[in-house]
Amino acid sequence: MDKKTLRVRTVILSDVHLGTPDCKVEEVNHFLRHTHCAKLILNGDIIDGWQLRRAGQWTKAHTRFIRIVLKKLEKRDTAVVYLRGNHDDILTAFLPLEFEKLAIVEDHVHEGPRGRYLVLHGDVFDTITRNFVFLAHLGDWGYRALLGLNRAYNTWRRWRGLEYWSLSKAIKARVKSAVSHVSNFEEHIAQLAQSRGCTGVMCGHIHTPADKRLGDIHYLNSGDWVESLTAIVEHLDGRYELVDYARFSAEYPMPSADHPADLVEA
Repeated sequence: MDKKTLRVRTVILSDVHLGTPDCKVEEVNHFLRHTHCAKLILNGDIIDGWQLRRAGQWTKAHTRFIRIVLKKLEKRDTAVVYLRGNHDDILTAFLPLEFEKLAIVEDHVHEGPRGRYLVLHGDVFDTITRNFVFLAHLGDWGYRALLGLNRAYNTWRRWRGLEYWSLSKAIKARVKSAVSHVSNFEEHIAQLAQSRGCTGVMCGHIHTPADKRLGDIHYLNSGDWVESLTAIVEHLDGRYELVDYARFSAEYPMPSADHPADLVEA
């Protein structure tokens, strides 16, 4: 194990989108290698089945992510809960599944010192995703095209010595209908958590990280590993924190390529 490791009770991340060119796989692998937890919750859209069916991009680094998770199961005594998302919806026909410390489920109630938290991906509240699959795929194609434009734009910014800037996040923050969609999503998912007798809810899906109160409900969204690069951790005292990768990597620097063993050790 790496000498410098963040030790927490639980790690929750979502929307990694393995199999896509925009997945920040090296960053998420680094984050997982430098965290030690009793439970790892993978909250949907970890593998992007939609994109893989359209000739996605799977690399050794994507395989390394799977190896890191399996090594945590095998050697670190970590329980892993994998929740189905809409991009890995192929799992729906097989749920629920349990293999020793690995559970693959539709939703999950996490119990900790701060109470019961409902954990689900969140696409159940997306009418287009659930009822109009063709439109959902069309929207995903548009989002991927926007990310492709974003890649080209940020290549130019790097050449100019400028920092990364997300075009799609800027659009989402400024378009009224997108802001309204996020607000409605948060409200509905908080209501579901309350109806289940939970004190909080943790979700993903909309790629909008959040840590806030919605009435009596503590609402957490783990964001994504395409643009936001965020995850939720539950500290040993039960406190939840939304972790930003830029801040995390400053404290736990990415190892040098001169140390290949670091690249596979979980």
